[in-house]
Amino acid sequence: MRMGLATALLLCPLACSVPAAAQSKVNIEQNFADSLTALPKEELAVAGGFYVPAYSSVAMSQGKLRVDFSVTLSVHNASETQPLVVKRIAYFDTAGKQVESYLKAPVALKPLATVSIFIPTDDVRGGTGANFLVDWAAASEIAEPAVEALMVGGVANADYAFISQGRPTRTAGKN
Repeated sequence: MRMGLATALLLCPLACSVPAAAQSKVNIEQNFADSLTALPKEELAVAGGFYVPAYSSVAMSQGKLRVDFSVTLSVHNASETQPLVVKRIAYFDTAGKQVESYLKAPVALKPLATVSIFIPTDDVRGGTGANFLVDWAAASEIAEPAVEALMVGGVANADYAFISQGRPTRTAGKN
């Protein structure tokens, strides 16, 4: 009887926990309302984009084991004075197929504010070569935003966490 009660008490938090769900494109404006501001009325004269590698799954043990990771993409406005307009946040799988688009319309981040996208561990649609494209703009010169993905997961009693920094998307080649 005591063993059964002890086991039930240990398993109760697992039974009561709610699995995390991927953010829907509808919730980004609601979840980060405090980070957002009105879109600038001026023309958006400066624009850029980021490619952010992400790994919802990683092969381990010589390819015999797959470890799944949750992914948190964060877009940080690095400007202390100007809003940053985020025009697109799109998630792609290993084959380059778009899996999800997280914005219905552009949003403006307050100075030094952040928005994040969360993809739970059990959402493996991205696969081993998942990635995000983030497009941004501003009314005038602005500090380039910081965009990165944090992956967290584990297998057995080992936990792993690592960050993938976004890379500005620029045309490579001769000028």
